Amino acid sequence: QVLLVESGGGSVQAGGSLRLSCVASEYTLTSYYMAWFRQVPGKEREGLAAIDIDGRPDYANSVKGRFTISKDNAKNTLYLQMNSLQPDDTAMYYCAAESAAGDYTDYDEVLETVHFSIWGQGTQVTVFS
Repeated sequence: QVLLVESGGGSVQAGGSLRLSCVASEYTLTSYYMAWFRQVPGKEREGLAAIDIDGRPDYANSVKGRFTISKDNAKNTLYLQMNSLQPDDTAMYYCAAESAAGDYTDYDEVLETVHFSIWGQGTQVTVFS
């Protein structure tokens, strides 16, 4: 069973930065697609960034150039570096995983194509002006 635990959320002033972390069960990052999503109450969940087992990223246009997804396989940890945060970035942020076994999705289509079924509990990010 894959478990995901996010951390790193908090309150930050507009223009500031935060780095979210997601600790996964052992070996998850080397065999699962990983991604970050966010959700505001009353709105649809939004995919932000994904990374394939080889570490290649895929970003939503809304965060491209501001957010960076990365992972440390040795630490079983996925990261999301968020810069130039704005009040519109306020949301609950979730880490997600999906097995890549037998799947050949191009790395730049992971976020749009893969159906992520494993989720963490979320970490709140609040950006104030």
